[in-house]
Amino acid sequence: MTELAGLLRIRVAVEAPQHSGLSGPLDYLSERALAPGSLVRVPLGRRELMGIVWPGEPEGQVEASMLRPILAELEGLPPLSAAWCQLLEFAASYYQRSIGELALAVLPPQLRELDSAQLRARLKKLDKFLATPADASAPAPARPTLNPAQQQVLDELDALLSAARDRAPAPVLLYGITGSGKTEVYLRAAEHALAQGRQVLVLVPEINLTPQLEARFAERFGGLQADGAACHRIVSLHSALTPAQRLRNWLAAHMGEADLVLGTRLAVFASMPRLGLIVVDEEHDPSYKQQDGARYSARDLAIYRAHQEKIPVILGSATPSLESWQKANEGRYKRLLLPGRIGGGALPRVRLFDMKRLPLSKGVTTALTAPLLEALRLRLARGEQSLIFLNRRGYAPVLHCAECNWKSDCPHCSAWRVFHKGDRTLRCHHCGFTERVPSACPTCGNQDIAPLGRGTERLEEQLQEQLPGARVLRIDADSSKHKGELEAQLAAVHSGEVDILVGTQMVTKGHDFRRITLVAAVNPDGALFSSDFRAPERLFALLMQAGGRAGRDAEAAARSEMWVQTWHPEHALYKSLQSHDFEAFAKSQLAERESAGLPPFAHLALLRAEGRTAEAALGFLKAASAFAQALPEARGTLIYPAIPMSVARVANVERLQMLVEAGSRGDLQRLLWHWMPELHLLKREHKGVLRWAVDVDPLAI
Repeated sequence: MTELAGLLRIRVAVEAPQHSGLSGPLDYLSERALAPGSLVRVPLGRRELMGIVWPGEPEGQVEASMLRPILAELEGLPPLSAAWCQLLEFAASYYQRSIGELALAVLPPQLRELDSAQLRARLKKLDKFLATPADASAPAPARPTLNPAQQQVLDELDALLSAARDRAPAPVLLYGITGSGKTEVYLRAAEHALAQGRQVLVLVPEINLTPQLEARFAERFGGLQADGAACHRIVSLHSALTPAQRLRNWLAAHMGEADLVLGTRLAVFASMPRLGLIVVDEEHDPSYKQQDGARYSARDLAIYRAHQEKIPVILGSATPSLESWQKANEGRYKRLLLPGRIGGGALPRVRLFDMKRLPLSKGVTTALTAPLLEALRLRLARGEQSLIFLNRRGYAPVLHCAECNWKSDCPHCSAWRVFHKGDRTLRCHHCGFTERVPSACPTCGNQDIAPLGRGTERLEEQLQEQLPGARVLRIDADSSKHKGELEAQLAAVHSGEVDILVGTQMVTKGHDFRRITLVAAVNPDGALFSSDFRAPERLFALLMQAGGRAGRDAEAAARSEMWVQTWHPEHALYKSLQSHDFEAFAKSQLAERESAGLPPFAHLALLRAEGRTAEAALGFLKAASAFAQALPEARGTLIYPAIPMSVARVANVERLQMLVEAGSRGDLQRLLWHWMPELHLLKREHKGVLRWAVDVDPLAI
């Protein structure tokens, strides 16, 4: 801050509109010094909004007489730490967003609306919440005995946690097969950090995994500790919380009252003054990458945050991302192994069922083949559970008229509307456009319109028809959209009230189903021939995770199986899956990527443009490409021609993208830094462009 005629010039990060081109903090005047990280209310244009006093000296390019005063400070809240501001500044710079836009977006929405009096009232409510411990009377449960591999991993983690903080420890890649006890390692490592008086941040990819992990941590840390000490406070941070819950939990973490924070990707920005350990469970999962706004990767930011605060970070997975695996190969990450299942149980035997061996016949035969139905009947007779995995919700991907070849396309998108039989609707999963199913073909009037293909709804119906008496439950985004539904459904599976579970990828990740002995993947071949170079990696991880739901009880492990119904049983991906050989799969994929110059051996960014017409978006991207290629910083980078996105039109908006490739991260960042101001100017010239965005390290191409 700088003193000017009795007033101090102070930098404040504010949420300026993206099209304004304002990327850094703005200067304001204050009558008194304000600590960096303080929350204040400031004017911006005709609005009054919250800002954050930002560390650093004002640049002083604007005359003091032109500056506006800070209106009020939000009193009663400790300032956000310098480390938190540094994390946000790095994320904004790396992912090409303004500091204020990102910093304000990751704060709880209710916090941005409060004045000092309202904040005091919320802090009183927080005190009451903290004064009522969850269940301090319940003794901590007996801890399971560690196997030698877990003990060895923990000894190495304990050494990292105990080491002096003079330099940042290398990130730990915990590579453990499904059912190998990674969660117990997280719990013990958290125990060690909590004993040092530190806070622990645990990230999970999906909201539906948060309650399950929360229950495990609450059981271990929520009651009386073995030494009689008080329980630890655990809070969660994810989008399913109400605004009031999210504010309360954020405040508990920020005030240092919450010892453990469990959450999805947004929780990587939680303000935690005593942070001592970060855990990223299922680190390979694409859900850690934000797909709109500031397209950040929570996993990558967790690694940066741990390095910045000189604390350990554990990246856990049975199928690590190839980027993390390669960094471990290079020695930049410390790889720790859990090669066996708890109790010595075997991984499920993988059977590749060749669909070409089926007799050719009309009708729906490819989902529930006769051998699969027989395998399901065997499990039913034994009283065991089965899981059928199909990564497509709805009843059928499309309705079809055999007379005129009409299909249920969406009038607003270049995609089909999915048939949902439960409510007799055709629903677009891209723009949400929904209509009742027509009684006849809209084109030719033929009343015999039929579903084509299948989704989880249709599979559920067919199972009920083929296996009468079997208790079939479907879990997908449609069946669990109301509050509490997913928890109730999972409880029914755990208690044995379900014989056959049908679901999308929601049911393949992290769940500890003890009674499942058969997992069947139907129709997984689509990703084998995708134009996205990451599709095989995602498919392999998904199938390995799905198979890992079977045989988690050591007694049933020997007879557990995974069926993969495929038209390409000879494919190398399935051969690696059959032998549970992630290392062989990773080696072959990395060799392909290196020869093709793809990540992790290159660094990518996507420039996306959305316009009223494809011509408008294309014109913007061509002008952007011409400008970038003329920059000296473009040397060492490759800018590809613009192409339509895989779903080119959504909600009547045309979408195109342009790929930028660089040999080093530094080359890419330098180009983007010089390119961004011009992109803001080009948007003003190309009136037909509605939105544009840069996606650094994109996952979906």
